[in-house]
Amino acid sequence: MKILVTGGAGFIGSHVVDMYVQHGHQVVIVDDLSTGRESNLNPAAAFYRLDIRDPALQDVFAREHPDAVNHHAAQMDVRRSVAEPGFDAEVNILGSINLLECARRHQVRRLIYISTGGAVYGEPEYLPCDEAHPINPICPYGASKHTVEHYLYMYRQIYGLDYVVLRYPNVYGPRQDPHGEAGVVAIFTGQMLAGQPVIINGDGEQQRDFVFVGDCARANLLALENPAASGIYNLGCGRGTTVNQIFQSLRQATDYEHAAAYGPAKPGETRRIFLNADRIRAELGWAPSLDLDDGIRQTVGYFRTAERAA
Repeated sequence: MKILVTGGAGFIGSHVVDMYVQHGHQVVIVDDLSTGRESNLNPAAAFYRLDIRDPALQDVFAREHPDAVNHHAAQMDVRRSVAEPGFDAEVNILGSINLLECARRHQVRRLIYISTGGAVYGEPEYLPCDEAHPINPICPYGASKHTVEHYLYMYRQIYGLDYVVLRYPNVYGPRQDPHGEAGVVAIFTGQMLAGQPVIINGDGEQQRDFVFVGDCARANLLALENPAASGIYNLGCGRGTTVNQIFQSLRQATDYEHAAAYGPAKPGETRRIFLNADRIRAELGWAPSLDLDDGIRQTVGYFRTAERAA
């Protein structure tokens, strides 16, 4: 099968590309490299450096004729979404509509859309959140990502476009940007290995659902290859881990000698969120395979070598 992956040079998207290639699929990557890296590109995949908002995206579809689309490209900085909600909506909503129109015009069979379980639900009414939990995002990023889920439903009703939505938890692992806003594991790891101060936003008791990137890539493979996959699926381990716990685990793995410092909480940040993944477990057989300690060891090992050499 030929699949076009937007954001395929990014942290998670590049792992998804690798998974697809390993399982014999043809892959086309569309990425503007605003946050993705050329070093993440799989050499077996075709690559187009292009913004998903660009009308030239139509030309890529006309040339490549993908059977399916995997949509990872996004503006995913919560703080930027609060500061620049128009930009967030332009990329995440208008860019996605451009992609949907390309998929419609070129008879794409399935679209896999990456949404956010950490931001669409807002402050949870119950935990862990399942897919039926009310949608009440408290940041523009969560609102823009959820808006596209409605467009997917409409495109299926009007045009018959099959789709799968994967609502991600907090994903961590190799290739995550240690210098960006998102990804507390990568940011702390980079700072600890460099001997720099580590600042925790708020009191550190915020709870998140952490899942290793390889497990998320496997969910994308199941969503592509299983014809029964349809609709919305949470990914997650179903339990919360605090930022303070992440700090302590990383401190041990990196032999970091300093205590954490604490700064102001981030606006628009959910206090506690972890996800119920029973639906994808029952229907597609997915569950996290790597526990947090092993995942952190693998992540720190990567940062000790690849990131320091970059």
